[in-house]
Amino acid sequence: MPANYEKVYAMPFAKVYPLLVAKAVKKGRTAAEVDAVTAWLTGYTPDAIAAAAASGVSYGDFFRGAPALNPARTLVTGTVCGVRVEAIDDPLMQDIRRLDKLVDELAKGRPMEKILRKG
Repeated sequence: MPANYEKVYAMPFAKVYPLLVAKAVKKGRTAAEVDAVTAWLTGYTPDAIAAAAASGVSYGDFFRGAPALNPARTLVTGTVCGVRVEAIDDPLMQDIRRLDKLVDELAKGRPMEKILRKG
């Protein structure tokens, strides 16, 4: 596993989450939509996401503790930061990058139905 993976896993979720929200809001989407894609991916409720953002939980532990990773998450493919999501070997990093990809799609104005792989 690359050394930078551990660095990402150790980052506080409270630091990453506002950046994800800001990226979406800047493009006219809402924090509730970020919560919706995060909930779809991880199984957390919006309240649990807010609690995690207010706690000291690390980004890695946020994903490790996910109540129910969505089996349809494997449908989230494409490139994030020049790396193909489906080509990432580490399952934890792959799920983290899937969330990045979902928020990217949100910011690009993709319909929520498509983002959540419903059609």
